[in-house]
Amino acid sequence: MVVAGLHERGVPLVRLDPAGLPGDAGLSAEYVRGDFHCHLSVDGRVVSSEALRSIWVRRPGEPAAHADEPSRWLTAETGQALYGVLYSTTARWMNHPRQAEQARLKPWQLRFAHQSGFAVPPTVVTTFPRVAEQFAAQYGTVVVKSLSGPPRGDRAIALPTALVEPGTDFGGVTACPTLLQRYVPKRADIRLTSVGGRMFAARKAAAAGQVDGRYGDTGSAWEPVGVPDRIARAVREYTDLAGLAFAAFDFAEDAENVWWFLECNQGGQFGFVELETGQPIAGAVADWLARPAPGAS
Repeated sequence: MVVAGLHERGVPLVRLDPAGLPGDAGLSAEYVRGDFHCHLSVDGRVVSSEALRSIWVRRPGEPAAHADEPSRWLTAETGQALYGVLYSTTARWMNHPRQAEQARLKPWQLRFAHQSGFAVPPTVVTTFPRVAEQFAAQYGTVVVKSLSGPPRGDRAIALPTALVEPGTDFGGVTACPTLLQRYVPKRADIRLTSVGGRMFAARKAAAAGQVDGRYGDTGSAWEPVGVPDRIARAVREYTDLAGLAFAAFDFAEDAENVWWFLECNQGGQFGFVELETGQPIAGAVADWLARPAPGAS
């Protein structure tokens, strides 16, 4: 959808999967007498570092994964070359890998969601059974959530958020850091997509007793919804702190219209929201990518 939008805007582009370097893709960079020149080639198309205005990172493969003789050493060497070269350009990133890696960390998200002004359910991350027991006793109905989500590359594993049963033995938390959070009885899920400061919010009514909106059919569709001023301010604060040009926020809306922060996915899906609501999210991404490079006349 974004590529189609860039074509409509007459913006030239090159699609590069790090997994295809070396092989399908190639690079050359020169550092001579203080000057830096770089060229990347993919499927016969070549782009120079001087012409590179923006970089959209969308689920890149592991460097050299498709090489004839892949190895951990080759992956390390290729990653050093590719990202070292791209970091040396003046291109804008959506999102820069350094900021993206930090933004994936759920504990970091929760800390800065508080600082940005979001309503955040009481949460604990612990390996101490006694702490988990006390948290559950204090807040009554709690859920257990994955910190990292499904393992990358293993689509067969689903890790839904689940209610913790009364009387649960928390001894198992010693084996792995565990995230517990006060359950928010919700009447709707909210997905807010921020693209370079532009915000697109959508709402889907929840089914009775629903815990994880990612799993199961509620019988409701996503519909556009306005963004409250307080939420808009918090989104701007959060994306500025995180250094994110793109961010997909998930909220639980309760019976009092409070939007409770659940998480922020720096590389979240948006196509399903656009297809159901008609919100021009892909076009907003294309507009951001199409802006002239810094310093261009």
